Amino acid sequence: MILAPIGFLAEDPATGDPTLVDFGHDPWWIVLIKVVGVFVFLVVMTLFTIWYERRVVARMQVRPGPNRHGPFGLLQSLADGLKLAFKEDIMPLKADKVVFFLAPVISTVCAFTAFSIMPFGPFVSMFGVRTPLQLTDISVAVLLVLACSGMGIYGIVLGGWASGSTYPLLGGLRSSAQLISYEVAMGLSFVAVFMTAGTMSTSEIVNAQAQGAPVKLGGFEFTAPSWFFLLLLPSFVIYAISAVGETNRAPFDLPEAESELVGGFHTEYSSLKFALFFLAEYINMVTVSGLCATLFLGGWRAPTSFESFWPSINSGWWPLLWFTIKVLLLLFVFIWLRGTLPRLRYDQFMRFGWKVLIPVNLVWILALAFIKTMQKQQMDGWTKVWFVAVPLVVILLLALLWPQKKEEPALPVEEQVARRPEGSFPLPPIDLQVPVSPRAKRLTAERETVPATDDVYKEV
Repeated sequence: MILAPIGFLAEDPATGDPTLVDFGHDPWWIVLIKVVGVFVFLVVMTLFTIWYERRVVARMQVRPGPNRHGPFGLLQSLADGLKLAFKEDIMPLKADKVVFFLAPVISTVCAFTAFSIMPFGPFVSMFGVRTPLQLTDISVAVLLVLACSGMGIYGIVLGGWASGSTYPLLGGLRSSAQLISYEVAMGLSFVAVFMTAGTMSTSEIVNAQAQGAPVKLGGFEFTAPSWFFLLLLPSFVIYAISAVGETNRAPFDLPEAESELVGGFHTEYSSLKFALFFLAEYINMVTVSGLCATLFLGGWRAPTSFESFWPSINSGWWPLLWFTIKVLLLLFVFIWLRGTLPRLRYDQFMRFGWKVLIPVNLVWILALAFIKTMQKQQMDGWTKVWFVAVPLVVILLLALLWPQKKEEPALPVEEQVARRPEGSFPLPPIDLQVPVSPRAKRLTAERETVPATDDVYKEV
């Protein structure tokens, strides 16, 4: 009720949930308010997530964390932003100035755009206008998120290339490999959601998770949530892993890899340009968390079992709070992984994406399509069980009994070098013996030609 004097109602009296046909009818000033609201939400969530990450990791490492700027250190993120704004902006001499400037802008703009189709709540009254608590929605809204995340990687690749330095270029190349590997797995994890909900619209996917299923357990009867993370658990797990790789977070932060690439693609960036890359990374974390909440955790809805004692829990402005809580819980998982898991090697990273996530996802999609086809057939329950159980047992037996390739013992280094074709790239020194540099050879020769100097040093 505090917001009522400026035109907002604490609870919207209208009933019904937004669908695809309810968008595109708002006045221009309502659209502008929503745009500003989404921008403010993402900026505030970014500032909070930076503080949130530092406090959680500090708690894991038994240290205080930020506690000087503001209460509980809440203004630490704002202080860091001001520090970056006033730092000197340095651009390398060999950098492509136009691309070097546009790269962080591309990443940041794509990160903001991807959040435009995220549903925050049902219908609300905004300055007397009944409107969905969502900026916009289209029939292929989820694919828009994939497109924006794919374009955002171009900012990282171009930033590494335009820096005119070796290590940023390697970080950019790793980003392109990461895009190909984990964008495919993330896109395939959406297929099961599309098959179950029958739509790609984010608002209608949330509506598909509205009704719970009655469950009897031990004499108790309750309504279980129909959220897709329970019905489509393999897709949920694959999406969660792919989201970590898509946002360049540990243990999949190979485009940065401070221990081997200094800072990765943004090594040569400073001041506000670096702040834009930093902002894009955290906004991408909020975006994939919000998309996960929308597709698998019921979106802005609270569990249906709570409606029995709070009928208006999913109406008015309250769903914005439930959506934010879900996003914060998913962000905690990002931080938890960073504080506990070590970084993968490059070959482990690529093998896991191509040989584990994608094949498992394809098998799961085929199994789900088979199950949904069987549900439409006129068969008794036991016949359906047999049709599902027999293929499952066959797949498990093939996975267990499939012959594995025997690894041949490694040949000695000398024999490996001898077998390489003539003119091929030479092997690096594996015995850790670094060749003598020309400068050291020259200094040694000079000392040998001037023995009197050495005699003077010996006498001293």
